Amino acid sequence: MSTPKENPMSWKYCGDQLKRWRTKAGVTREQLAKEACYDIESVRSMEAGRRRPSLKLLQTADELCDAKGMLLGAADYLAPEKFPSYSQGYTHAEADAIAIHSYAALLIPGLLQTEEYARELTSHACPPLDDDSVEARVAGRMQRQEKLSNSPRVLFGFVIYEAALRARVSSADLMKRQLAHIIDVSRLRNVAIQVLPADRAAYPALTGPITLLETADHEQLAYVEGHRTGVLHSDPDRVNVLRQRHGMIRMQALSVEESAEFIGKVSEEL
Repeated sequence: MSTPKENPMSWKYCGDQLKRWRTKAGVTREQLAKEACYDIESVRSMEAGRRRPSLKLLQTADELCDAKGMLLGAADYLAPEKFPSYSQGYTHAEADAIAIHSYAALLIPGLLQTEEYARELTSHACPPLDDDSVEARVAGRMQRQEKLSNSPRVLFGFVIYEAALRARVSSADLMKRQLAHIIDVSRLRNVAIQVLPADRAAYPALTGPITLLETADHEQLAYVEGHRTGVLHSDPDRVNVLRQRHGMIRMQALSVEESAEFIGKVSEEL
């Protein structure tokens, strides 16, 4: 189960409405729990917003309380978020960006991940996500990737550290398909993919990933992400520092042609 931080207000509001409708209709928590086949503590947690109210509970409560769809209508607003709360500012900016340049240190960039690679990572999140949240996160990542082919005038530049190519996610076969996908995407005219070999890493590359964005109004943004945290910078001084670091990393990377060959060799070694 996701933590309440993922959807705090929707869970609490829906739970509160559920309790109000139940009280107004004269339905006890015990009656609702019995009809919905839940224990009382589960119902109490959903009404308090500590747990996401389930579709089954909403359907049962709607019938018992004669809410005529008013409670059931909340189900659409309780769907798991496609993106973690800390990254939503970035994903909104990414959707409108006219240029995106990123450096990935340990994982294949989200915009280049295959669905099976993304699902493998997301399904092994810590703490674990429920199945609905996993599917929502994977769907969100695949939706983001539509920008690559649907926005040919948007420029994409990726620098991938060698460690991200060699980090075994699931099986060798999965990784071979992932690396082949990267090469396929690199053939798009608006995409440049470079590899930073481990034996020539610029020191700034060792401090973590960086993503640079340019908005339609030519505002420069920079995004950095860590364990369950992400910061989207707009302050010119901070952005400039990260742009300088990204520039040093890119200068050390292989050319686009050399990178495609390098990725092919890594795949052969799997």
